[in-house]
Amino acid sequence: MRSFRRAVYLCAAMVLPACGVDAPTGGLEEMLEVREAELVSAVSRGCVFELTSVVRAGTVPPIHDILLNRLASGTCAWPAASVGLGSSVIATPGLNLVANDLGVAAGFTVKNSYSGSSPMTVGIRHVDPELMTVVRSSGFAVYLGTGSVWLGYLAIGSDGTTLTAGGTKSGRLGNETGSGGNFVATFPDFFTSTTPPTVVAY
Repeated sequence: MRSFRRAVYLCAAMVLPACGVDAPTGGLEEMLEVREAELVSAVSRGCVFELTSVVRAGTVPPIHDILLNRLASGTCAWPAASVGLGSSVIATPGLNLVANDLGVAAGFTVKNSYSGSSPMTVGIRHVDPELMTVVRSSGFAVYLGTGSVWLGYLAIGSDGTTLTAGGTKSGRLGNETGSGGNFVATFPDFFTSTTPPTVVAY
């Protein structure tokens, strides 16, 4: 998706001047900057949600703010809206998004410090699709910050309530069983409870 969008914007930058039309000043740069992380989307209650990140103005090194946007459409009962879910220092966040009628689950891999040696961590949020508020916050970090963790995917089970998160890591996560550089975390009743996940390493 990101590559396609970038190709469209770059084509526009070349075609418009060739047709005698000036490209909008800063417009293409802004669009590319806004979509600097891969954009992912999901649908809940007829509404399309997009998760992306934006470089916060005036930050050097950059701070990437993670935004969940609800798009206005004929199938959505509510207007366009946006909510901030977190931020990443220097590193462009990795993004994951899934949804059903119970809610929206957003996941992201971020760096929380300017230090070059600071680890990557994972955040997971349950967002109410109507109110656009964070209902539940969870996440993963390697014990005592001695390594990093990266989210590879989110998935909602066939029961509609179990959320599974999987990825890789370079250390031990809190409360994990097993061992290895990969993990799977299972949240039972993710959208309707605050039951902590079971985490299995392999």
